[in-house]
Amino acid sequence: MRAKTLFVIIITVLITIILMQNTDEVKFKVLFWELYLPKLVILTGVIFLGIILGMLLANRPSRGRNFKDDINNQNNNNQDNLDTLSSEDRDYISE
Repeated sequence: MRAKTLFVIIITVLITIILMQNTDEVKFKVLFWELYLPKLVILTGVIFLGIILGMLLANRPSRGRNFKDDINNQNNNNQDNLDTLSSEDRDYISE
């Protein structure tokens, strides 16, 4: 069994245990409304909201430069630097 699969199973079991221990009702205020909901419903909603936000943020495109672009730019700069050497410097390096 891979480590990632084992991690997901452990987290799922822990979340299930926590949710099942919190089934009593609490007063939940949302702006002008007062709701009586089980903690189970509130915690489940928060967990799913966190999972959805995490997935959305993980899949968004990066705003900055790309790692591959940085490597390509470095390779291009190295080739450009070779072209700026004088013939005397090239002779010295080749010896």
